[in-house]
Amino acid sequence: MTEPVIHKLFVANRGEIALRILRTCREMGITCVIGYSKADKESLPVLLADEAVCIGDSLASDSYLNAGSIIQAACLCGCDAIHPGFGFLSENAEFARMVEACGLVFVGPRWQVISQMADKTKARSLMEKAGIPVIPGSEKPLEEEEALETARVIGYPVVIKACNGGGGKGMRIAVSEEEFHDAYQTARSEAVACFGDRRMYVEKYIGNPKHVEVQVAADSYGNCIHLFERDCSFQVRNQKLIEETPCAWIDEPVREQICRTAAKAALQAGYDSIGTVEFLVDDQFRFYFMEMNTRIQVEHPITEMVTGVDLVALQIRLACREKLPYTQEEICLHGSALECRINAQDPEQNLQPSAGTVRFLNLPGGKGVRVDTAMYQGMEVYPFYDPMLCKLITFSGTRDQCIQKMKTAIEEFVADGVVTNEAFHYRALEHETFRNASYSTSFATRLLQETEAGHELV
Repeated sequence: MTEPVIHKLFVANRGEIALRILRTCREMGITCVIGYSKADKESLPVLLADEAVCIGDSLASDSYLNAGSIIQAACLCGCDAIHPGFGFLSENAEFARMVEACGLVFVGPRWQVISQMADKTKARSLMEKAGIPVIPGSEKPLEEEEALETARVIGYPVVIKACNGGGGKGMRIAVSEEEFHDAYQTARSEAVACFGDRRMYVEKYIGNPKHVEVQVAADSYGNCIHLFERDCSFQVRNQKLIEETPCAWIDEPVREQICRTAAKAALQAGYDSIGTVEFLVDDQFRFYFMEMNTRIQVEHPITEMVTGVDLVALQIRLACREKLPYTQEEICLHGSALECRINAQDPEQNLQPSAGTVRFLNLPGGKGVRVDTAMYQGMEVYPFYDPMLCKLITFSGTRDQCIQKMKTAIEEFVADGVVTNEAFHYRALEHETFRNASYSTSFATRLLQETEAGHELV
């Protein structure tokens, strides 16, 4: 079979990731078409694109989630491929199948792999067969009575999850049988609203774990490597806010074990792109497979900083069925990197989304500072899209130096006219729990509660 060649690529996304893909395409000599909603007509990716085409009205459901409109636009523009970025349709197996059926390259894994890993129960079963540790729980979708019985067997607390969930949606914790009914019904209602899928399963809840993800890359010829791990434990309502690499608390034997396990999981899934294998790690450093994200991650820049690998370029090459250009031995870890997601959210109001016009903007700079954003002065921030505006990324030889660079970058960041969360990040970076890397997935929530109350977290 002739390997596909991408001359013209359609980006079915918005904001900083659309701009990130556009820049990589320029470096690779690929013409880039940006698909945009009516609200994004004046956005930076649209203004800088080789071509741009409107794919629908302002609401995401009418544009960035409109698979037919996106594919039609890509075909009319003469594109060879579609890059979905992250979010929206990036992990939608049906969309990937439609792209392939129309003779276009989907920049990501095969749709069959997406479908397999999107179903959390199927993914759990697949990992168990490979001998990869999974969290105790159900092996198939369960109705409420069956789920309740499973919870009694594995013991409380339990977490009720959507089989086709992601991003913290369709998930609730029940600490007792009395809470189970409401938690199940709420999680299922959210799953139906977000994913159109009512199937649920149950897992044992691991309290205050670390959330670690491992970046993997695999080609169509059975080759797979890892690009080390990222600590994603600083999160509120399962939404990540700060990520770092490498994990400061992991020793080399644990790092090697968890990274090699991730590569094994990717091979077991028949993976052929870049993605992440996600684990929960308990206080005894035991790790459990949680899920696989089959797309480029928001936090991919920190891995790029410590490995020197352009992950977006690699993703495009793998979509063209090129062989992996690296062996595992060639991937080395250098220094430390940190990412803070600057969101249009108010930390004093439980991180409620904000909107407005950016009247004045100042972005930080300097050695070891990277800013991924599509912001500009005069930009309108809308309430109906993801609130992330900017990613501040710092890189240095040590973690302490990296944190200090980030504090300086936050001090320099100004986006007047929109309420953002950079002060919350600054507070976290100064806290001893973050400084000594002892924080778990509950830390950011506790810090937020103290921020709202105007108290100091102890």
